[in-house]
Amino acid sequence: VLLAVYVGYLGMGAAVLQALERPAEVRAAQHLLREYWKLLANHSCLQEPALQRLMEGIIQAYKSGVTLKGNTTSLGRWDFSGSFFFSISTITTIGYGNLSPSTAAGRIFCIVFALFGIPLNLVLLNEIGKLMLLGVQHCARRLEEVFHCRNKASFLMKTCALVTGLLLFLLLPPLLFSDKEGWSYDEGFYYSFITLNTIGFGDYVIGMNPDRTYPSWYKNIISLWILFGMAWLALVVKFCINILE
Repeated sequence: VLLAVYVGYLGMGAAVLQALERPAEVRAAQHLLREYWKLLANHSCLQEPALQRLMEGIIQAYKSGVTLKGNTTSLGRWDFSGSFFFSISTITTIGYGNLSPSTAAGRIFCIVFALFGIPLNLVLLNEIGKLMLLGVQHCARRLEEVFHCRNKASFLMKTCALVTGLLLFLLLPPLLFSDKEGWSYDEGFYYSFITLNTIGFGDYVIGMNPDRTYPSWYKNIISLWILFGMAWLALVVKFCINILE
């Protein structure tokens, strides 16, 4: 029965996503073809194979973190802060997919790094989660002394912890992303949830816009947000699992 519910839930998700996203995909494909043939028609000296090679080169360069800015190229995804953020996304298993090692040595190192880094990250998240839980339990005991009711104190403390976590990790960060990335609030909220759940689609990633200047502290603060946010959300997910079971 559980397997049937699981498969049915996936089927429902697939059907809804197909209905919502398929028309946009078709429109995007038609627009790309129109622009492609318009470019070839307006520039008769441009050959189709040459244009195809240029497009493939631009896509490959973008995957490597290189973008065009006028007559120059923009680098920066593999500076220390960018590499540090990639390391975080690797061992937390978020894996945005917008950036990956392009050298054989880099790929081999990434395998070894993840092999030891993922267990280390899980141990750290577990310890942070325990500390958060101990803090909640300590506050609940203090409230119990005030209200002289264990159930009421426990419910009040859990509610406060949930609301505080929602504010710190899901509701307030989109405001920062709106300021630094130029995203709308719903895009920032979407990025926050997808990141902290380690889904990491990679359609939205912080610090990757070559037209924007980011402060040096930005990616470091986001790395800490990811670490503590994942620990908090893991507790929420564990609570939801207990309810479902």
